[in-house]
Amino acid sequence: MAEPALPHVLIATDGACRGNPGPGGWAAILRCGNAEKILSGHAAATTNNRMELTAALEALRALSRPAQVTIETDSRYLVDGMTKWLSGWIRRGWRTADGKPVANVDLWQALAEAAAPHRPRWLWVRGHAGHPANERADALANAAMDRLLAGQEG
Repeated sequence: MAEPALPHVLIATDGACRGNPGPGGWAAILRCGNAEKILSGHAAATTNNRMELTAALEALRALSRPAQVTIETDSRYLVDGMTKWLSGWIRRGWRTADGKPVANVDLWQALAEAAAPHRPRWLWVRGHAGHPANERADALANAAMDRLLAGQEG
């Protein structure tokens, strides 16, 4: 009996930070067929890398069943982490090649777990270069950060 085909989900993510560290925001746009879901959030004291990782993590956590997933991001840190570095970090007990602890290990571990049921493809896109989904995710991440800052100031 043939395995049922997995649905394909296209995810565009971005993270933003004002100051590094500083207040930050993240966003993810999930598309499957004609359906679309927008996710976003913020953190008061964070880094840009943490917001990039959080966007991908929350998008993967939002999937209700296994899928073929294409994650588009302008974060080489995220793409390289998931495609080049992750297996070595795991093999070395969450240490880098030079023996130091992996930065943002909590998010990398959660991302590895969240990605496991899926068939992810990590795709880097140039940021601020007119890629429509990336530009939209960037605007949503900045809007999430603006909501945080408005709440702090008000």
